[in-house]
Amino acid sequence: MREIWQYIAELDPSRENVLLTSLNEENLGKKVLFIDGEKCAGAAEFRSEFLPFGKGKRGLVSLGERQFFLDPMGGEKKLIVLGAGHVALSVIRLGKMLGFQVLCIEDRPSFAKAAEKAGADQVQCEDFATALSTLKGDKDSYFVIVTRGHTHDLICLREILKKSHAYIGMMGSRRRVAFIKKQLLEEGVSEESLEELHSPIGLAIGAETPVEIGLSILSEIVMEKNQYFHQESFTKEMLDAMLSGEDYVLATIVNRRGSAPRETGTKMLIGSLGQLIGTIGGGCAEAEVIQKSRELFLENAKPACLYHVDLNDSIAEEEGMVCGGQLDVLLERV
Repeated sequence: MREIWQYIAELDPSRENVLLTSLNEENLGKKVLFIDGEKCAGAAEFRSEFLPFGKGKRGLVSLGERQFFLDPMGGEKKLIVLGAGHVALSVIRLGKMLGFQVLCIEDRPSFAKAAEKAGADQVQCEDFATALSTLKGDKDSYFVIVTRGHTHDLICLREILKKSHAYIGMMGSRRRVAFIKKQLLEEGVSEESLEELHSPIGLAIGAETPVEIGLSILSEIVMEKNQYFHQESFTKEMLDAMLSGEDYVLATIVNRRGSAPRETGTKMLIGSLGQLIGTIGGGCAEAEVIQKSRELFLENAKPACLYHVDLNDSIAEEEGMVCGGQLDVLLERV
């Protein structure tokens, strides 16, 4: 199985990457990875007949009597913040809380240092055009332009529009934004490209302070992100752990009914020494799954099992929870 995790760790997010996992008892946990509809790696018995699943929504699919979990391999979500003023720092902090990999580009050393302190994973202190020219965008890249002036905004937007992206937002007055759009149209940028720009940036929540403005920006980004099924499947931390040679059980929600707290496809790694990476919702459901996962570490244990969690009304009431629902969780030793 190590081979397929290595393939997943090295996937090009600009391609259409889909992982199918068998949920049938005889092949439980066996996987096949497709890239742009072509089989790339996985179980030999899964042949070209499985190719209809080139694209689709994350969830259960059936082929005859066979049942599979279809998992589009979205990449790690990247938040690229242009500028490091007060609003930018709020965007950085909130972006990290929401699980984004955050890059900040700022040409002033003292402001770049503030971005580091705010928690940005990477800070590039150089002029915007140079930094953006070397940056490869993709459909998991979310660009936020919050520089100190329209000259820098124009430079950033000009470069970003050349790249693949999931979102582009720019802060500025209507007059300032109109001037920038007019300039780019005169340079030959299409109106269709400029229609992708979110400006005014953020949701209209009456934001006034830098933190409130940052919240409105991240709220709009999350709304955009969650409209599509190109969601992140494995974080870099998860893949590094799975390739480390240490013993882990991977828990994946493959089916969800009712008001269970996390969506289908949510994953968590459980280490043999009790270490956890990620969460499938916390509470008694997660505790049950962790307890069940310990059985897979035992000698001669099966490599995978399906575990059903029923958060019925009596259990919810006993534990003081407001949610119920049911989960089917695939546990597999990796």
